[in-house]
This record gives sequence, structure tokens and C-alpha cells, in this order.
Amino acid sequence: MNYGFDNEKYLKIQSEHIKERIATFGDKLYMEFGGKLFDDFHASRVLPGFQPDSKLQMLMQLKDDVEIIIVISAVDIQKNKVRQDLGITYDMDVLRLRDEFLARDLSVNSVVITHFNGQASAEAYRKRLENMGIKVYYHHTIEGYPNNVALIDSDEGFGKNDYVETSKKLVVVTAPGPGSGKMAVCLSQLYQENKRGIKAGYAKFETFPVWNMPLNHPVNVAYEAATADLEDVNMIDPFHLEAYGTMAVNYNRDIEIFPVMNALFDDIYGDTPYKSPTDMGVNMIGYCISDDEVCAQASLQEIIRRYYTSLCNFANGKATEAEVNKIALLMKKAKITTADRKCTVAAKERTDKSGLAAAAIELADGTILTGETSPLLGPSSALLLNALKHLAGIAHNVKLIPKNMIAPIQKMKVNYLHGKNPRLHTDEVLVAISMMSLIDENCKLAMDQLPKLAGSQVHSTVMLSEVDQKTFKKLGIGLTCDPIRKIKKPEEA
Repeated sequence: MNYGFDNEKYLKIQSEHIKERIATFGDKLYMEFGGKLFDDFHASRVLPGFQPDSKLQMLMQLKDDVEIIIVISAVDIQKNKVRQDLGITYDMDVLRLRDEFLARDLSVNSVVITHFNGQASAEAYRKRLENMGIKVYYHHTIEGYPNNVALIDSDEGFGKNDYVETSKKLVVVTAPGPGSGKMAVCLSQLYQENKRGIKAGYAKFETFPVWNMPLNHPVNVAYEAATADLEDVNMIDPFHLEAYGTMAVNYNRDIEIFPVMNALFDDIYGDTPYKSPTDMGVNMIGYCISDDEVCAQASLQEIIRRYYTSLCNFANGKATEAEVNKIALLMKKAKITTADRKCTVAAKERTDKSGLAAAAIELADGTILTGETSPLLGPSSALLLNALKHLAGIAHNVKLIPKNMIAPIQKMKVNYLHGKNPRLHTDEVLVAISMMSLIDENCKLAMDQLPKLAGSQVHSTVMLSEVDQKTFKKLGIGLTCDPIRKIKKPEEA
């Protein structure tokens, strides 16, 4: 992999910058952490060299002064909203996040359920958490938020929310995903702290968009693609431009909320410490990019991947046509097409030639390999075997899994487990190879190649099963699929 980001520099200067911001305020700083605090795979894809847990590692350097509040929206609980990169619901991810923080000896204060309007699912979730010994608070929906400043900044607005008691200098407010209400929790706490005579400040740690990179830089455009479902729009920060005469990139929700922030700070301090929403941020990522071209190319590929994800989600009823169209428009803006994804082109060519469902992989060294469906294997399974044989230097005509071994597995799947697809999935192929590795040197050699697949790119001309998708994800492979369930043979058309 070509790296474009200096992770060590980032850990150093980011933690130093946060310490400086804490010192700006007296007793306490509420810091909204946007994006993923760890498992930030989007950042690691568009900034090669960025480690998925970099932000957490940075926070570990401040752990003696840190406590964490985890936020989840009652609306997301009710909708069973799923975190797409992990395939788990937001309510489950809250527990996962808490366990991860505690395992690293970080203090977790509580869970705040936002946008609460008496939803039964939220009440049940609160009871479940409290039965586990977890403190839970409600923050209510405020009519006219964020524009009705008079109501928001009153006892009938933020004053109606539960007050979260905290004890550390730095209170990190995080969530399973965007739109959870992290900023509102921070602002509500500022209001509540002020009523109790405690001076508290606010800062925002938002990884994207990168404020000191051009508006239309691929890294920032990739962020818009990643949040197409939220209808976020990157913008030049008008407050920053007016105050300093320089351009900075922010996004619509932060710019829209800034007047509220100003009003609250005026009420609390009699003045505001920030002249723009960009001022509120502490993000130093833009200073740690070591190769702009590497990051730009990685981001363009991410936009294409996001486009295919939205197409498949739309086909499955999990995305809107507007979301698909927005990413298509971003691709046009970035002057890229799906043909810029090499494995996509190779997979489609294989399908056009054979008339069968196919898949293609681009390995780390740029090698392109393909595979197609057969009576024994699905296209992703065939591709995986081909890739492992190539990496191991095993001849293509060598069969790693004997046909007589596949037959009993297919019988089990269809006759006893009542499955409709007899072909082996990728996880079944890997289990079979691992069993064979005890007696077959080629299979052992093939198994040893699995770590080399990390960072590879795969495209399938049909939508893969959830099992196959998860297998590729666990192997660290970037996957895209055409939004097609089945390739019909000419006689079936």
C-alpha cells in the first residue's frame, strides 16, 4: 500500500492541540467527537496510513482527564438503525463501544437517549441498560430546534433535559453514528452547568470535512458521499470568511447551528469565544497528509464504492433514489465513473464473455484476477480460491478442494438445512481449505496467503449474500456489487 498520511505525527500534534483547547476554558470542556472514535474505516480508506483506532489512541494519552458520554437517538432505536460497516444496530453498538472503552481503562459516564418523545422502544432500552448498571438520561426533542433560540435557551428547552453529572476536565461525547444528537447534548450540558455555577466550554472534533483542504478536494467530496443519506453538504464557512478573510470548509449542519452556539455562549459568558463554526473544531488531520495524490486517488475510489453501496441499498429498499442520485452527481463533479474501478471493469468483461455471474479482484500489486459461478461455487468463492492459488504460486488447474468433498457439504445445505443455493459460500470454502490443510501442503500454503488479501478490491456482477459480504470485510477487502440478484442465462431471459 502507498501511504499518504503520517499517523505518528497525527497522534502527537492532535493530543497537544486538545490540551491547549482544554486550557482555554476553566473547569470543564465538552468535546463532541464526530465520526467513529475507533473503527474509523472510512478515514483509513481515504487517508492511507491513518489507523482505524487513531483517535482512540490519541485519547488514551489524555485518559486521566477524560470521561465519556455515549449518545443514541430514540428515533434510531425505534428504526433499528444499522451501522453499515459492522452490520449491527446502533443500540447494540452502544454496548460494544462501552465495552471497548472500559477495556482500555477509559471512564464511561453514562448513555444519553436523545430525541426522546415517549417512544416505548427507548423506554425499554433504558430499562435494559439500567438493569446492567448503566446510568441513562433522556434529552427531549425541542420544537423548532435549532432555530428557535429563545425556546432552546430556556427552562422549557435545554432546561427540561436530564442533567448529566460529570467529574473530569474533558467530557467526550460520542455516538454510534451521525445524526445522533451529540452537539445538542453538549449544548444542553453547557446550559445546565451554567445554572449550577460551573464554567464549561465546548469544542468539536470532526474528522471530515477537512477544514484546511479545498472544498472540492476528493477527501472532502468522499465525505459528502459517505453522508449522502443525511443530506450533508460541504460549504465554505461564511462566518470564518467574514471574520478572517480566509476560506475554510465546513458543512451545513454546523453552519446552521452556529448562531445558536453564539446565543448560548453570549448567555453563559456574556461573550462568545468563537467567531466561526470552524473555530470550534480541533481537527489537525489536514496537517498530517504526507502525500496528497495518494489520498486523492484513495478518496476517488471511495466515492465509487459508496455509489455501488447506495445502488444495492436502494435495490434492497434501504436507501432513497435521492441518495443514489446525489452520489452520482458527486462522481460527475469529481470527473470519475465506475470504469475507474479496475476490478469492476474486469468483472463485467468476464460476465459479458461467459454470460455467468462473475467477480474480479485487484490485488495489492495491481494484479487482476477473475472467477465465475459454477455448479459447485459462487463467483466470490471461485474468485477467492483463484486469488489464494495465485498468491501461493499454485497452478490454476490444481483443485484445492476435491469435488467429492464439496458434494457432502452441498447435501447438508440443501437436504438437511433446506437451503436453496447448493454452491459453497466463501466462509465454507475457507473452512474446507483449513480442514484440508492438515493433509494437503497446497491448502496449507493457500491458507498462509490470507493476510495478503487485506487492502485488495473486489467487484461482483451480482449482489452477494450477507455471509460473503462479511467474509470479505473480515479479510480487509473492499467490496462492491452490481445491484442485480441473478444473472439470467439467454434461455431464461
